[in-house]
Order: sequence, then C-alpha cells, then structure tokens
Amino acid sequence: MANLNKIKRIKKIRLHHEGTHILITSAALLLAVNAVLYWGLECKMPFYVVAFVSTVVYLLMVNFFRCPIRLFEGDTENVVVAPADGKIVVIEEVDEHEYFHDRRLMISIFMSITNVHANWYPVDGIVRYIAHHNGRFMKAWLPKASTENERSTVVIETPHGHTVMARQIAGAVARRIVTYAEKDEECFIDEHMGFIKFGSRVDVYLPLGSEVCVTMGQKTTGNQTVIAKLK
Repeated sequence: MANLNKIKRIKKIRLHHEGTHILITSAALLLAVNAVLYWGLECKMPFYVVAFVSTVVYLLMVNFFRCPIRLFEGDTENVVVAPADGKIVVIEEVDEHEYFHDRRLMISIFMSITNVHANWYPVDGIVRYIAHHNGRFMKAWLPKASTENERSTVVIETPHGHTVMARQIAGAVARRIVTYAEKDEECFIDEHMGFIKFGSRVDVYLPLGSEVCVTMGQKTTGNQTVIAKLK
C-alpha cells in the first residue's frame, strides 16, 4: 500500500469552481435583464422589484456554491468524518448489493438546498472502486433513493484494511453529481471527494461493529463532525 503519511493536499477554495460558469452566466443574464428594464421603462417600479428579486436569487446561488476552508484537527486513525453538511436521516444496518454483497451499517446525511454541497472523503485511504449509475430523481430522503436515484459510489480501503463506501445520491432537484476520486489513488480527510448540485444526500456504508457517534436528526458539518469510529 502506498505511503499514506505524505503531506495532505489542502484546497483553499472560497467559492467552489463547480459554480464558476453558472455564477458568471447568471450574473450576465440578470444584469442584462435589469439594464433593459431600467433604460426601457419610464416607470422604475418594475425595475426595483426585479432588481430586488435578482439580488436575492443571486445571493442564494452564491451561498449554494460557497466552499469553506476546513481542516480536521483530530487524529484521523480509524475515524469516519461526515462527508457533507446536512442532517442525519438514516442510521441502520442494511444489505449492500453493489460492492460488498453483505450486511453493512449505513449512515445517511441529507443536504438541503441551503447547505454547502461540496463533499469530503470520510476516511484516509486508497480508492478501490468507483462507479456512476444513471437513475431516477426521487426525493433524496426516501429509502429507495439510495439504490434507484442517479448516484456515484466510491469505496475506500483504510490503512488498517477496513473498507468504507461513500455514495453520492442525486435528489428531486439535483441533476448533476461530480466525483473527483480516481481508482487506486490516495485520498485523505480534508480533501474534496466531489460536489452535488442543488439538494441531495450522501450515504456512508461501514463495517458492522463500527461505533456510531451521531444520532438521528443531528446536524453535521462536512469534514468536521465525527460520525463513527472503526474498530
């Protein structure tokens, strides 16, 4: 196994690059619409209304693509951190049929449209498996979303030989999942695993016997909240 003690690569991004094109295009479009209203109408009231709405919408978009700089301060050995901001919606044992084909502990985090949508690696290790599956766009909190929605799966082998799966799941609004992981590459807590646009969910599958460190309904902070500890 490759040396996992190398210096962690830290991506210091304030606004995620996944939003660059959308934000620039939206800004140009909104400015054009407001300019037409301002110069084309004698009554300025419609302009003021549209300008206010445009500002609110654009600020919401900027908020969505924000990407705070976060460093995990604790010991990462056998620690599983939340891969996303959001709320714990599932903690249960399930049968996993895509990769493990056995019983696993699943912890799911639902991200609302107001959450940061960058995803972090939940553990240090080596990426052993990556797969993208086309699918439906049901509401992300529904149980079937985990196996029927558009999704991307990343399996990581930790330095102690544990295997952990992180599954990015599209929701009713999300239509694009981006995964940066590459097979057989080293990955680290503090690094971005991917990004999901506009509302979604991340499932983490752990070995049975892992110690759960969160509760149902608890809010999580990506790359900060410890959700479990491996044996």
